[in-house]
Amino acid sequence: MLNDIITGKKELFAAGVNTELRAQKNLTRNVTLLNGNLVGNVRNETAGVSCRVYQNGVYGFSSTAELSDDAVRAVIKAASENAEFMSEHAGKGKGMLPHLDSGNSRTVYELCDTEQKTYIGFAKEIDAYISTKYPDLLSRGVSVRADSMEKLIAVSDGFDSHSVMPRSYIYVFLTAETPDGKPVEMYEVFGKGATFDRNFSSPADLYERIDRLYRRLKEKCEGVYAEAGEKTVILGGILSGMLAHEAVGHTVEADLVLGGSVAAHSLGRRVASELVTLIDYAHTAFGKPVPLPIYADDEGTKTEDAVLIRNGILTGYMNSRETAEHFGMNPTGNARAFLFSDEPLIRMRNTAILPGSSKLEEMIASVDDGYYLLDTNNGQADTTGEFMFGITGGYEIKNGKLGRAILDTTISGIAFEMLKTVDMVSDEVIWASSGMCGKKQPMPVGMGGPALRCKVTVGGR
Repeated sequence: MLNDIITGKKELFAAGVNTELRAQKNLTRNVTLLNGNLVGNVRNETAGVSCRVYQNGVYGFSSTAELSDDAVRAVIKAASENAEFMSEHAGKGKGMLPHLDSGNSRTVYELCDTEQKTYIGFAKEIDAYISTKYPDLLSRGVSVRADSMEKLIAVSDGFDSHSVMPRSYIYVFLTAETPDGKPVEMYEVFGKGATFDRNFSSPADLYERIDRLYRRLKEKCEGVYAEAGEKTVILGGILSGMLAHEAVGHTVEADLVLGGSVAAHSLGRRVASELVTLIDYAHTAFGKPVPLPIYADDEGTKTEDAVLIRNGILTGYMNSRETAEHFGMNPTGNARAFLFSDEPLIRMRNTAILPGSSKLEEMIASVDDGYYLLDTNNGQADTTGEFMFGITGGYEIKNGKLGRAILDTTISGIAFEMLKTVDMVSDEVIWASSGMCGKKQPMPVGMGGPALRCKVTVGGR
């Protein structure tokens, strides 16, 4: 755990400016087996301290890969001097940022830094189970991954904080052969936002889900190509979560709004069906902790939920302190940095479409000819909201019943148009949190949603 070398340094902050001081440590652990062979074995640690100063509408920033009193003093001095220089040469004639309520947020528990041999042993035991039970597979892969981000933050205005965000996951990849000799792959991710010792006690706990993954893979081997064109589909919760993040979420990050995203002229307008409400949750959703809770951001803002779409109407953006002032909104605590050497950017936290009242069985029964789409391996969108997602798992729907599995395909559309076609929303939300958002810096994020009945363009073969 980080020693607090920053809280007592507030006396070094310059008057009349906004100062953020951050000490940070990132840990990464990764073990990968391919067909029983160890092909990846990584332990990485990055730590340091940084300071950012806001003066006259511009920022000065400094960081160093050292955790010491001298390093803290050095970055405060350098950031203050950089801000003074920028103010003299590129100042915007602005005063300090609007005042924040002050306080202290502490969301820390002791990290158990699991030994690498434990990860390797866990992966080998899972691999042995798969290779013994399913010798017909073309290939198999097991990857055990754990990471954590610990931050100590002291600010001149707002909430000081000490937080730890751990995650741990096990990826299982299975590849089999179709009757005509083509390889087909499926994978599943197990785990959540917690340390490895809290998430996983025994490899045997995963065997039932691995068996289910194998059965789905064999169904896919007998699968068919989807028909191309606009289709009525039911998107599973993983896909609706990706839609919420990639296709909608990025367009309503205030820095991208200022850059000309499609949401720049859509505030207060209908962008989705009245059944759609979209929220970027800070730490609690539906009475439970979200996958990756954030209580105070890297600017010292106490976090709050950002309601982005309410009953189909675009109602807000995700903001930093600076963009909140620009748009006349409240800061929502969305400013986060990935490494100690990064400046905070506006980032999503736990972005989800809210559940509705329909049962999944009713939704499937309502479709005469379409698809139930469950799994994805990638997705991308631009600031117009145009998206394309890879689909790696799904089924035909014929006359209200699930049919054959489908082979890999894509779906595409324009988010604010596609969301207007949503006419049924299931009553259960599924969360995912194993991925990284790649907006300039990597960042752990949560995303989730219910099943959605809607229309999208299916790529076909």
